[in-house]
Amino acid sequence: MRRVWWGLLLGVLLGAAGLLWLGLRPPPPSSGAVSPLPVTADSRIERGRYLATLGNCRACHTAPQGADYAGGRAIPTPFGTFYAPNITPDPVAGIGSWSADDFWRALHDGRSADGTLLYPVFPYTNYTRMTRDDSDALWAWLQTVPAAPDPNREHDLRFPFDQRLLLVGWRALFFRAGVFEADPAQDAVWNRGAYLVQGPGHCSACHAARNALGAPSPATPAGGLVLNWYAPSLTAMAEAGVQHWSAADIVTVMRDGKGPTASTLGPMAEVVFESLQHWRDDDLQAMAHYLRRLPPTVEPADGGGVRVPTRVVPEMQARGEGLYRDHCADCHGDGGEGRTPAAPPLAGNRAVQLASPVNAVRVVLHGGYPPGTAGNPQPFGMPPYGVQFSDQEVADVLTFVRGAWGNAAAPVSPEDVRRLRGSPLW
Repeated sequence: MRRVWWGLLLGVLLGAAGLLWLGLRPPPPSSGAVSPLPVTADSRIERGRYLATLGNCRACHTAPQGADYAGGRAIPTPFGTFYAPNITPDPVAGIGSWSADDFWRALHDGRSADGTLLYPVFPYTNYTRMTRDDSDALWAWLQTVPAAPDPNREHDLRFPFDQRLLLVGWRALFFRAGVFEADPAQDAVWNRGAYLVQGPGHCSACHAARNALGAPSPATPAGGLVLNWYAPSLTAMAEAGVQHWSAADIVTVMRDGKGPTASTLGPMAEVVFESLQHWRDDDLQAMAHYLRRLPPTVEPADGGGVRVPTRVVPEMQARGEGLYRDHCADCHGDGGEGRTPAAPPLAGNRAVQLASPVNAVRVVLHGGYPPGTAGNPQPFGMPPYGVQFSDQEVADVLTFVRGAWGNAAAPVSPEDVRRLRGSPLW
């Protein structure tokens, strides 16, 4: 019996040692890979500025009314609230005492200058794909940002997620450092788009499904909740898959925030405003080329909403139809056909019919506005109804819209609305 216990103990110790090694192992040496982004006549600093735009770095690292890149923005997650750090060249509050090697280690391996493991809310799981040359260019540009002395704020996380030591196990299970390697079976445009989407653009940081530990979950090809909005899947045809779109339509929506069949709202509108509208056209074209060729997947079967008893749905739909007629039909049409360019059609609208009702509820409560861009300088938007409508009324009108004119989405419950009304906008 003692031998059995000693064997079990030895197995546990060996397993723990293996996880510790996997979680703390040094990253592989730099491969010297060449960035798929073409080298232009721009200086290294100008290239770094553009890479910061590609990565939308300012959006996360700048608090409302705060100094650029001085940190402090709250990032709500299921594990608690993270606060983005100061990445200006201030030597005390920021990263002014770091070297280019330290910065590369953070992007590539998720470690701070002193070796502290970084939480993956900083998407180093994507940035690890970036080449050393691009990391160095981004670092060179950050040195030109005005230094700000704003101190970093401690994260406010629930137990046990506030125990940073657990990142050792998380990294062992879910993270492998590695620079992007071009696929020789694909053309240069596809590889350029793949690098942008997988690396600096870090699209999967929002649009990938996550497991209970916040790690990407390939077995569940859906989007997920990000900043209290639902980021739809980029592979599911019923969500945000664009395999059936033209490249021109994809570029228009990404650049202008609004296109013939779609608009961007919420956090995605911010991404367009801060980042995508400033991308070079050939990079937008490369991204569209790559996204159109993503293997399509089926949409998730359940958005996780509260179930509505079947017997009350007809009553909700009847009340919702009256609310729609009184408050919505003037813009969206009696048959949900829309009034372009002011109001999009609701009939057949896949954003309205997402399995998750989160975005539809948020738009009714708080309004929805595409970003102001060069291609959409005076965006039309939807006013908020959160003060005017009760939780039941919001649920009623959305239950009607999600089931009318051929739409076939699940009803929305007042509990869904109540939960979302009390959460931060983002």
